[in-house]
Amino acid sequence: MRRTVLTTAVCSILLTPGIGAAEESPHSLSANVGLYSQYIFRGLTQTNEEPALQGGFDYAHSSGFYLGLWGSNLSWPKENFTIGPPKAVSGQYSEGGSLEVDFYGGIRGPIGSSDFTYDAGLLYYWYPGTVTPGCTIGTASCPEADTFEAYGALGWKWFSVKYSYSFGDTFGWPGADGTWYLDFGASIPLGETGLTLGLHYGIQDYSVKIPGTSVSYDDLLSYNDWRLSLAYDLGKVSKTLAGVEIGAMYTDTSGANDCGYGSYKDADNISTGACFGPYPKNIADGQFTAWIKKSF
Repeated sequence: MRRTVLTTAVCSILLTPGIGAAEESPHSLSANVGLYSQYIFRGLTQTNEEPALQGGFDYAHSSGFYLGLWGSNLSWPKENFTIGPPKAVSGQYSEGGSLEVDFYGGIRGPIGSSDFTYDAGLLYYWYPGTVTPGCTIGTASCPEADTFEAYGALGWKWFSVKYSYSFGDTFGWPGADGTWYLDFGASIPLGETGLTLGLHYGIQDYSVKIPGTSVSYDDLLSYNDWRLSLAYDLGKVSKTLAGVEIGAMYTDTSGANDCGYGSYKDADNISTGACFGPYPKNIADGQFTAWIKKSF
């Protein structure tokens, strides 16, 4: 009788959910690192067409809450200085300006039991460095390039649309509060080949005037961009390569004014007349980029 009671008790404990087996954690951590032939952001090269090393860490909770950190080298804060005649000038940053670190957090998840998803959060772009003394844009002092955005996105299977809205100075332009970016994207797996086709179209809108001038940011800085990419999961070749991806993409822009994105030698026009670009190279030109990336 005692043996029967003991056996029954042990079986009951082992069969009780959560006892005798580890519970799945609601927390997850992931990371990624990649080498790119250049850093492209919203259709614009950020590294003067030079290679970029990028990587990040992400925390996610089963509730949908997430936090992340991502970084890359870049060069444009050291190069972009002013709107004026072609000349070799020191950059907007006299020190630093070689690193971008993004901090972000939000909440995402499915919408009911459908194939629709949502994602909403905040993103802060940090560009450590020192602004060049005496740097001005219009009648305002050059701000740091740090930018704060809120974003919201909706997805359906392989397709998504995302809206980003900035607060305050935006990417080194004073008083550009209210700048927004609309991103239409698709990431389509091609059967069981391990290939993924990427499609993107974006609209960048600056809608205020440069402080103390009659020059419209919209005329100078607004543009559209597009991207076509193809990525391959090397885990299809070998299990030891699981999480490794190689890819290539072509990006280009339309409507980008050379006075805002062109080289020192590129001439264009704004409301006040002819002007030249502020960069060593035209950062809005069509670009081909390749990469290799590892996710953990």
